Amino acid sequence: MNRPMRTRRQATLASLAAELGVSRTTVSNAYNRPDQLSPELRRRVLETARRLGYPGPDPVARSLRTRKAGAVGLLLTENLSYAFRDPAAVGVLEGLALACEKAGVGLHLVPASPGREEVAAVHRAGVDGFVVYSVPDDDPHLEAVLSRPVPTVIIDQPQLDNVDRVAPDDEDAIVRVANHVVGLGHRQIGVLCMRLARDRNDGFVPLERQQQARYHVQRARLAALAKTFEAAGVDWNTVPVVERFNHTVDDGATAARQLLDAHPRVTAIICTSDILALGALAEAGRRGLRVPADLTITGFDGIAEASRAGLTTVHQPVLEKGKAAGKLLLEANERVEPKVITLPTELRIGTTSAPPRTAEEQWFGP
Repeated sequence: MNRPMRTRRQATLASLAAELGVSRTTVSNAYNRPDQLSPELRRRVLETARRLGYPGPDPVARSLRTRKAGAVGLLLTENLSYAFRDPAAVGVLEGLALACEKAGVGLHLVPASPGREEVAAVHRAGVDGFVVYSVPDDDPHLEAVLSRPVPTVIIDQPQLDNVDRVAPDDEDAIVRVANHVVGLGHRQIGVLCMRLARDRNDGFVPLERQQQARYHVQRARLAALAKTFEAAGVDWNTVPVVERFNHTVDDGATAARQLLDAHPRVTAIICTSDILALGALAEAGRRGLRVPADLTITGFDGIAEASRAGLTTVHQPVLEKGKAAGKLLLEANERVEPKVITLPTELRIGTTSAPPRTAEEQWFGP
């Protein structure tokens, strides 16, 4: 006959205080305000707690009492794994984590995968504020975040009135890339861009979609490229733009393949991210094209992989971006007016950009 297993009843704050002959406040201070106790008393409280099996104060009860969760929520516009896979996202996440670590608060990841309309995760998140990382302006998760009575800081996009934001000057940065490329003499130019809206499009982008893009960073970069090219005598309507919904090196390679198959006379490809540019480099190699002799390729972000590849790119301080956003959020209650932090960028000329080959060189070869 099996007998029911007898388990010792879990100790409580009250039973631990009785065992030690101290007040409940003293036990609580051992965990939450250790500076209020002598080192010897705190050591005795914690050792007795371990012996009796007391797990510590209930964090849920504490948050209800203080109305503080002790955590910052990070809203992503991707699957959760994206935060640990994409190099730029990893840098932002590390910077934000460092800011939270310094403040002694936790970090709660709230994924908002494209196409998902369910926003319960936002409403359930026990956080004291949100950092929103690069979402479209019509994302329902963003609307849910803004409906909660907690501070919010946006990284990159969207750009909203009365909401704190941390971002580079995208237009100025991409104009420097465009001026570099046209200054080298390129006029047959193609563009690879990241996702423009929540609906999937893996292909060429008509002008209307470019102008109505819900990801305003991509919209701003394309608009700045158009303006710069037009000033250099390049009709933007003749510039092929290829969009990719997902953001991987393989997607950059297939986008470059699609572009070059349709426009083989292109001599330069401007990419709105380093990831897409690394894919374009891979496709150029597959086709036997020499970079930069046959094809100039540029990126945007300045990730480590781009530096190793010698990519001409815009470097932005992604670690500082995360740290600045975290600091801004944690200080939000000390300010009345919203604050915008514009981070510096740097155009780094690598080995993937050069003047286009002359017609004679293209005919006779190197």
